Amino acid sequence: MKQSKTPIISFSPVVLPVAGRYVDLEMKVSAPASGNNLPVILISHGHGPSNFLSSYKGYGPIADFFADNGFVVIQPTHQNSKALGLSPSLPEAPLFWSSRPADMKFILDHLEEILSTVPGLTERVDKARVAVVGHSMGGQTVAMLSGMEVTDPATGKIVNAAEPRLKARVLIGASGGPEGFNGAARQLYPVLAAGNFSTMTLPALIVNGDKDVNPMFSDVDNWRADAYYQSSGPKDLLTVFGAEHIFGGISGYDARETSDENPERVAFVCESILAYIRSAFDPNNTSWEDAKKALNGAGALGSIESKL
Repeated sequence: MKQSKTPIISFSPVVLPVAGRYVDLEMKVSAPASGNNLPVILISHGHGPSNFLSSYKGYGPIADFFADNGFVVIQPTHQNSKALGLSPSLPEAPLFWSSRPADMKFILDHLEEILSTVPGLTERVDKARVAVVGHSMGGQTVAMLSGMEVTDPATGKIVNAAEPRLKARVLIGASGGPEGFNGAARQLYPVLAAGNFSTMTLPALIVNGDKDVNPMFSDVDNWRADAYYQSSGPKDLLTVFGAEHIFGGISGYDARETSDENPERVAFVCESILAYIRSAFDPNNTSWEDAKKALNGAGALGSIESKL
């Protein structure tokens, strides 16, 4: 992946108390050192086995890429992060699934306050253009922000966290539909079998690796593309050829949990997401259509399909 040539500032931790949370919300804010009218991108980390990749300290390849391309990047540490050491016996542990979209809504509600902690940043930001990207459990979080309803396994209550203030939504490697969730993880994470993609009506990009198969979760091919096939339009599906669950290494530089380390693949995923977000922000921007056309030739790293 090409190294950044744009000086980037990172400020952490930004810490704010949140009612109903077991711990304060910790965040990292990254931004280019210069420039104005900067859009914002929120990154929702996954669950995973690592202590710090699933926190504001992870996902450096994505965070650096978007800061390098003129975005203010806000990375919260969700309560499922092993870095927090919360008890697995707490309600909703270990995934803390409903507090994750609540974290993102809190950030939107307090965006001005969060940006003001970084000297000189607030006046450089276009606060009307905000996107969200989530990987794995973060993809589940973005699905909820896109309108996917989840039935709380503990109470039977239906939770709808749709967030229309977001101008672009991207799910990477999100869990698929309940009928294909047939591995041992179904017993560990019953909430992942409680989602309803048919209510996911807001526009979104679903990113799926065609080699992202883990029998602990599902033995169904392209199970993690269900968010595209089981929801209504407008939706787009980016299938990344040869990609396993970490898509070449998006969760961290030289991360040991990456089974398909490939900097070229990481760059392709990031550049494709950037094209999608630019066009979502501005309907006259042709970046996404250009990306589709570029994948028609031989040797393409992926494919794109869309539905209205």
